[in-house]
Amino acid sequence: MSTKAKTENVKKEEKLPVVVYQAVGKRKESSARVKLTLAEEVTIAGVKVKKGDMMVNGKLIAEYFPGEVSLKMYQEPFRTTNTLGRFVVTSVISGGGSAGQLGAFIHGASRALTKVDDDKFRSILKKRSFLTRDPRKKQRRKAGFAQKSRARKQSPKR
Repeated sequence: MSTKAKTENVKKEEKLPVVVYQAVGKRKESSARVKLTLAEEVTIAGVKVKKGDMMVNGKLIAEYFPGEVSLKMYQEPFRTTNTLGRFVVTSVISGGGSAGQLGAFIHGASRALTKVDDDKFRSILKKRSFLTRDPRKKQRRKAGFAQKSRARKQSPKR
């Protein structure tokens, strides 16, 4: 039997196109690129990620944002839209601290969910203010002041 005949007998597996919804979220100095993948399993950098898992910068989200409060916060956009466990969520976050990064992830995930179904999810997420970009940033230090942005220099008593 020739090699050509062997390859003809093997059925080719048809792969369905993987649907990916992506968006950018920002908070303070942080920015997050969030991807929602509608697939059973995705391989990212050699790591297999199953449906319902969330990855941030190559780590599971529970390792990246530890604690019960963080868990409630990053699951909230998915819980309000009843899509918890429906997507493979991957994100690349850079800049800022942990609180800003968490806020950026929530903003990016909410924006990506609106791309999934704009008519259904936008009004729900907007009421909960997940789509609002929080404009608050750290105030800059002014010249002639003390160390911080609003601290004044101490005046001498005598």
